[in-house]
Amino acid sequence: VQLVESGGGLVQPGGSLRLSCAASGFTFSTYAMSWFRQAPGKEREWVARITSAGSNTNYADSVKGRFTISRDNAKNTVYLQMNSLKPEDTAVYYCNAKMSWNEYWGQGTQVTLSS
Repeated sequence: VQLVESGGGLVQPGGSLRLSCAASGFTFSTYAMSWFRQAPGKEREWVARITSAGSNTNYADSVKGRFTISRDNAKNTVYLQMNSLKPEDTAVYYCNAKMSWNEYWGQGTQVTLSS
């Protein structure tokens, strides 16, 4: 099982990034997918979730209206489009797959806001 995040980097406040998470080794289309993030010195927090078929999404209040989660089950990939980025969005972003008792994590990708 692998979840490989990409797309992180250094961006100015107000800018945009799109994160990707490529999955392999499990039946991607049957798993709900989420993004979490962990800022320095803070606990990991949930950011967004999408159901297995992509029909429903949920967001943390801190990112609602700015971030969009989506998935392409044909490509075994989940995305996080991040717009209007703020300094407090600086964190390592992790991809998560969950179905029943099975749960997998990626290694994370760093997003840094800096002017």
